[in-house]
Amino acid sequence: MPFSHFGLHADLQRGLRELGFTRPTPIQQDAIPPAMEGRDVLACAMTGSGKTAAFLLPILHRLAGKPRGTTRALVLTPTRELAAQIDEHLDALAQHTALSGAAVFGGMGMGPQEHAFRKGVDVIIATPGRLLDHFRFPYAALRGLEVLVLDEADRMLDMGFLPDIRRVLKHLPPRKQTLFFSATMPPPIVALSREMLNKPATINLQRQSTPAVGITHAVYPVAGELKSPLLLELLRRGDIRSVIAFTRTKHRANRLADYLTRHGVNAGRIHGNRSQAQRTAALAGFKAGEFPVLVATDIAARGIDVEALSHVVNFDVPHSPEDYVHRVGRTARAEAEGDAFLLVAPEEEASLRDIERVIGKRLPRVTVPGFDYSKRPVEKLEVPLRQRLAAHRSRQGQKRKPAAPASGGHRPAGPGRGPSRGGGARRRSERSGGGRGHRGRGGRTA
Repeated sequence: MPFSHFGLHADLQRGLRELGFTRPTPIQQDAIPPAMEGRDVLACAMTGSGKTAAFLLPILHRLAGKPRGTTRALVLTPTRELAAQIDEHLDALAQHTALSGAAVFGGMGMGPQEHAFRKGVDVIIATPGRLLDHFRFPYAALRGLEVLVLDEADRMLDMGFLPDIRRVLKHLPPRKQTLFFSATMPPPIVALSREMLNKPATINLQRQSTPAVGITHAVYPVAGELKSPLLLELLRRGDIRSVIAFTRTKHRANRLADYLTRHGVNAGRIHGNRSQAQRTAALAGFKAGEFPVLVATDIAARGIDVEALSHVVNFDVPHSPEDYVHRVGRTARAEAEGDAFLLVAPEEEASLRDIERVIGKRLPRVTVPGFDYSKRPVEKLEVPLRQRLAAHRSRQGQKRKPAAPASGGHRPAGPGRGPSRGGGARRRSERSGGGRGHRGRGGRTA
């Protein structure tokens, strides 16, 4: 069935043709018709299935050609990267319409976002925390809201956003169409959907969250301390072209990116301790091909959309099979093909078995010919916490040491010649308040 079957606005159909979209994915085929009818929708849709267009196209069709000047649709999403990604998709789909959108999330200035509210862009894509920051001010009242989308609802649950979502709902008009998308349906998400939806069209609710069919999986058994050398070997052999490597912690992401860079492989990194500017630059550099490896934590698992990504490497095996599904969903998007590698240490075998149960098959084990599995590495990826704390205390101690007086520049204090009150007061002020900044309107981040 082609997109033309839906009866979308002519300007949207023109944009779809220019983007090369000819046939809808299964989630688009199932979700677009009831959404265009104005019904609430409850859909279980995995990452990479095309669900963004499944809710954007009905919204844009509904809003096209109507008077503007107020925000009429709101998309709530868990991460900054996903909000930016949806905003990019909206711009592409609406390129031949007069419709506008804006991404609202933490780590960026409040001013341009406030302008979007005041201007009344048609669609706002927001993370819950930053949206609540704006709701403290009258300009952000969404009285003309017609459509609400809750995207990646289960990820919102994982990140602790459910209380924020409930606070957001109190600011929204009660009469609106609601489109609810979640990759899995744990009990709290089912309960939330029942509160939010009115006789929804339900899609794929009995389907277990499983990886896309175009993904080829492979397991690389290896000692934990040899994971970095093994990944480096795979990269040097050309077995991997462009790859997102997922680690368990932010510390391990930094260490892995540094290790690869020291050994001649340019690697970016993206995790929760990076500023928004750093995260944006890393993702842009990876998409542009400036470096072949992007090291990430799970904060990015549902917020990265990269065309022709060849591989996802689970440098650390995730504890949850659902996290594995979302990680590997970065490749083989929109019914393409891709590879997912798991580097599995002996202590991670139990988590691997859980993943295999969800997938429904035993994944093939691969041994890399010529790689020395017995060699002990000189560099350790994981620095013990006690050692890291000791190093931190040592650095802090060095910072607190008083600087030696400059030779020839010291004049002893004589009668009536004391230390400068102004300079001392200024230094005390810098120590006590200069680094604090003030919370202002941007206190909450998402």
